[in-house]
Amino acid sequence: MKFDLHTHHFRCGHADGNIRDYIEAGIKEGLSVIGISDHTPYFGSPEEQPFPKIAMAKQELSNYVEEVLQLKREYEGKIDVLLGIESDFFPEHAEIYRQTLAKYPFDYVIGSVHSVGNVSIFNKNRWKKLNEKQRIADKEAYYALIRESARSGMFQILGHIDAMKGNYPAFSDIPAAEAIDETLKVIAEEGVAIEINTSGKTKLSGGWYPSDSILERALHFGVEVTFGSDAHVPSRVADELELVAARLKEIGFTEWVYYKNKTKQSVPL
Repeated sequence: MKFDLHTHHFRCGHADGNIRDYIEAGIKEGLSVIGISDHTPYFGSPEEQPFPKIAMAKQELSNYVEEVLQLKREYEGKIDVLLGIESDFFPEHAEIYRQTLAKYPFDYVIGSVHSVGNVSIFNKNRWKKLNEKQRIADKEAYYALIRESARSGMFQILGHIDAMKGNYPAFSDIPAAEAIDETLKVIAEEGVAIEINTSGKTKLSGGWYPSDSILERALHFGVEVTFGSDAHVPSRVADELELVAARLKEIGFTEWVYYKNKTKQSVPL
């Protein structure tokens, strides 16, 4: 069976199409399961929508949930529509995120680190004028946040765990093998899955998140994997799903997982 757990829509301010468009695209691609997982509102500010091009307004969250659940009922028997969401992880705001998201019947929550040191991981300028020691420190800080997110108990899935390479491909060459291994150990211990996310092709790095080398280490440590296109346009739903499945088999994985009612469902590759 085929699934895609990571899709967005217009509410986040930087994706095209409505939720129905993504569901219809999933049916066209032969998916059995599609997860809708738009970005959470930004709860770290009292403003209604401090970042309108990044995250939905707070008042839209209940509308989002209601719409997904309505479409889930409408499409029953055609495709299994799952209520997901992608949540930023800010340690200083974790409790407000935890408390707010607990009010809704999410099938799963994707935890993604998008900011390190209050600077976007995709900001190319963050690397300018940094020496090697400072670049290593930034990479290690990124993985420290991912470890903390895994330990938080807030997430079933961790999103794009090497996405900091997105607009800075040289990120992959910054030495931090110990930090990555420690992160994968923690993820395995906490029973959280990581996604293979094919949206890296839309950034300067190209390719997928995470790299094959990280996936090989993930298999070694017993980390479970899932799939997410991270589609911001309906045409990218299930993008490269079959290629990812084939590569995972080559690496040595035999199954991947998705979550329904926050309960793991295992699917043979």
